Amino acid sequence: MEYNDVVEAVVFALRKAHTELPDDVVKAIKKAYESEDNEIAKRNLEAILKNIDAAKKLGVPMCQDTGIPVFFVSVGRELCLDFDLKAAIVEGVRKATAEIPLRPNAVHPITRENSGDNTGMNVPQINIDLVEGDELKLVVMPKGAGSENVSALKMMLPTEVNKVKEFVVETVKKAGGKPCPPVFVGVGVGGTFDGAAKLAKKALLKNVLEMNEFELEMLEAVNELGIGPMGLGGKNTALAVLVEMGHCHTASLPVAVNIQCWANRRAEVVLR
Repeated sequence: MEYNDVVEAVVFALRKAHTELPDDVVKAIKKAYESEDNEIAKRNLEAILKNIDAAKKLGVPMCQDTGIPVFFVSVGRELCLDFDLKAAIVEGVRKATAEIPLRPNAVHPITRENSGDNTGMNVPQINIDLVEGDELKLVVMPKGAGSENVSALKMMLPTEVNKVKEFVVETVKKAGGKPCPPVFVGVGVGGTFDGAAKLAKKALLKNVLEMNEFELEMLEAVNELGIGPMGLGGKNTALAVLVEMGHCHTASLPVAVNIQCWANRRAEVVLR
């Protein structure tokens, strides 16, 4: 495996993520369309499905907000890399931005100066885990600002375990139509202040059709809000609530809610 292999893998993954939604996400949207009885909501879902189809056929990004690239990288313990992995990922982002093309979104937090290529200080965001084997797996999640801006984190007390669902529902309620619903809701429970946020984002990588009882309970509560597609009413405010948990300190209960719009974009590539 060489430096350029990783660069090209990043370009491939970003192109796929921006032009083609995963099968489970598309199935969830189609299921919502078939179940929706609000006429305006149904038309919005139909428009979303047409958008998805056009992006795939034309090979163009499905949304003008091409987001901040977030990577979850799994490195096999038996893999020997004689190059800077992070540098290769950064170069891949620069190349993808120019070739796909992607809107440059990365700006300095204070001066607001745009880097022009979706890279900069700590961007792209790269999370690396060591795993068994000799493979390198790159999973990319382009994260738009509309949904990221309405996400939330709360340092709850250990006695507030029964209020986790309430916090999730309240976060979606406050978001309203801003994140372009129907949304996907990633929830991180436990860990630390920053760890809970990472868990919430990582939860969005899960199969959206495979929710457990706890997740389904929260999904039902969220959909009772009636916000609906694009905030115009309907029974499909969220398409999935996905939870990742981590052990936490005995004196705390961090809970993070990471909202994702209907375009739950993600793609992965494995190099051997």
